[in-house]
Amino acid sequence: MSWNEPGGDKKDPWSGRGDQKGPPDLDEAIRALQEKLGKFFGGGDDNNNNDGGGDNERPPRNFSSGYSLKSLGYVAGGVVFLWGLSGLYTVDEGNHGVETRFGHYIGTTQSGLNWHLPSPIERVDIVNVKQQRYIEVGYRSGGSEQATGSVPKEALMLTKDENYVDVRLAVQYQVKDAQQFIFNVVNPALTLKQVTESALRGVVGSSTMDFVLTQGRSEIVTLIKKEIQDVMDSYHSGIQVTSVNLQDAQPPEQVQNSFEDAIKAREDEQRLINEAEAYSNDVVPKARGAAARKIQEAEGYKEQVIAQAQGETNRFTKLLGEYSKAQDVTRKRLYIESMEAVLAGTNTVLVDAKGGNNLLYLPIDKMLQRSTASMPASSLTASPVDQSQPQAQTQGASVAEQAVEHASIRGRDARGR
Repeated sequence: MSWNEPGGDKKDPWSGRGDQKGPPDLDEAIRALQEKLGKFFGGGDDNNNNDGGGDNERPPRNFSSGYSLKSLGYVAGGVVFLWGLSGLYTVDEGNHGVETRFGHYIGTTQSGLNWHLPSPIERVDIVNVKQQRYIEVGYRSGGSEQATGSVPKEALMLTKDENYVDVRLAVQYQVKDAQQFIFNVVNPALTLKQVTESALRGVVGSSTMDFVLTQGRSEIVTLIKKEIQDVMDSYHSGIQVTSVNLQDAQPPEQVQNSFEDAIKAREDEQRLINEAEAYSNDVVPKARGAAARKIQEAEGYKEQVIAQAQGETNRFTKLLGEYSKAQDVTRKRLYIESMEAVLAGTNTVLVDAKGGNNLLYLPIDKMLQRSTASMPASSLTASPVDQSQPQAQTQGASVAEQAVEHASIRGRDARGR
């Protein structure tokens, strides 16, 4: 039966005042609390050893105890207030705060003023998610971007055609998920470096030496970046690879000179190929243009010949019709036109005197030259359009008349003999 049920002994098991009616005394409660705090902090219980004091004897009231308890309460409240203020924290721009409660993740805070339950209950880890971090494989730069020191253990690797190459790589990354970056991987930078080295060896091992050292650099970088990102995403590392830079790729130092000679020979070969292509690009269009011009000229000549032949055919066809109507007249006209066309290009004239056996030769061309030389300068400087052609015709006619007259005179002389 409990102490406060009907029929019980009405004795309070905590305060030992079950036989006292009415509410408990406040001073006594404060005194009991002081005793417990004194025991907790190593103090004694001298108030319980008073002479003649029994369990049911009420001690005298101590007003100083009440004031001490109030002071202790103020102090405790101040401590609690300061402890609560210690939970305030600020997250700068570009950072994220990861809050944990007794080591368990509870949330991520953005930039600004935030509060969490102070330590040791909750804790906040600030992660810079905008910072560009980088790792180096095959070399150590000592904080600069230029490769200064080679690490052969990381840099030397075997290609597909069983040749050694010295490859130096730099990877830049940043945090894309602060929670994953803190909780899922123990050492993200070391993990990323190992993944990078593995991806680099895999890609280089599947490529030839010439491909790695010459035209395949961009493709190798793309493949390495993709493979690194895939592996880190499978680990849920919270890392985003922003760029992969192939700092250097060259053969080992032992064969460096021979390889440089091979590179120079390859460059000379490419240079000669480029020069030949440039010459070909210069000559071939010209040859094609000349061929096209010849073809067009041939086509034009073909059309001209065909047109002339068709014109001659039509002319002879019409001439045949006229010849069938008047054969003698047409024959004579054709003869005269033919002789005119033949003799038009010669300057030699032969005159057949009637009744004589001799032919008279007239050098008309020399006569024309002699008459032209004897002409006054004023007549020679006349307008070529208006005067030169009529004068030449007049001169030619006079020369011809003189020749005919001379021939007739000689003919009469011959007959007189």
